[in-house]
Amino acid sequence: MSLAVKHDRLITKTVDNAVKSMLYEVTATPKPGLVDPVSSGPHPDMDAFNFIDSAVSLTPYLRACFDTGWQTNFMALPALFEQIRPLGIQAEKTMFEATNQINTHKGAIFSLGVLVTATGYLFRNGEVAFSAERVTETVKQMLTGLTAHDFDGVFDKPQSTLTAGERQFVKYGETGIRGEAENGYPTVLTVGLPFLRQASGTRNQRLLDTLMKIVSQSRDSNLIKRAGTRKVIDWAHHEAKQFLALGGSQTAEGRQKLVELNKTFLARNLSLGGSADLLILTIYFGLMEGSL
Repeated sequence: MSLAVKHDRLITKTVDNAVKSMLYEVTATPKPGLVDPVSSGPHPDMDAFNFIDSAVSLTPYLRACFDTGWQTNFMALPALFEQIRPLGIQAEKTMFEATNQINTHKGAIFSLGVLVTATGYLFRNGEVAFSAERVTETVKQMLTGLTAHDFDGVFDKPQSTLTAGERQFVKYGETGIRGEAENGYPTVLTVGLPFLRQASGTRNQRLLDTLMKIVSQSRDSNLIKRAGTRKVIDWAHHEAKQFLALGGSQTAEGRQKLVELNKTFLARNLSLGGSADLLILTIYFGLMEGSL
């Protein structure tokens, strides 16, 4: 197989699965604190169609990320990350244009971009079979020092100029998705993906249960922001573990628990946007390795 044919086959598979991961996530229902085809949840300004428009609009960005990784021959990996950062900035503009200024996939733009870039890099540099472990190890090398760099001097900046992630760090000391990414997405690699691999039921049931498994152990930055306190994390962990202990979405008790959680999240205006992003990455890995 020529290098060009190999490239075309692998970029198509990788980008298709990255886009599918966003579509699968929004399609799964019912999801507490999130948009799905039935409900907008605590996000009245958006619906599932916004997420579909957004995911499709990001296809060129994901192709560019794969190609950036593919064209990198053993370059220092932090330099590779700096190459895709401008692509991510443009992708955010594309997303906002596609959704009429609604933030549907800002977190996924960052994380999927990093994972797809690492995937392209590994495929070009000798990897034969896809490995989530190898991809996340590459990501750790790409993002070495990310949080120290991005949060440097943040306490000296005017509040009005801070990004959402910087405000989270200043107010709660949480590094958010940057910290998760710099550490190689441990919540995905050690919690979400192992659970998805062994989960049973329909695809919808597997995705719902995997989401709640992630919620049971993640520190969701969107949840903290909406609640205004880090104490909400302990509550979310307890509720998610209770859902799983009831048998998850495959039991009547588990399904009733989801209904109750949906009502609670809506009443308290709570969102699990951070956990949804981690589910997207888990789905991406599952599709790439063939376990989903």
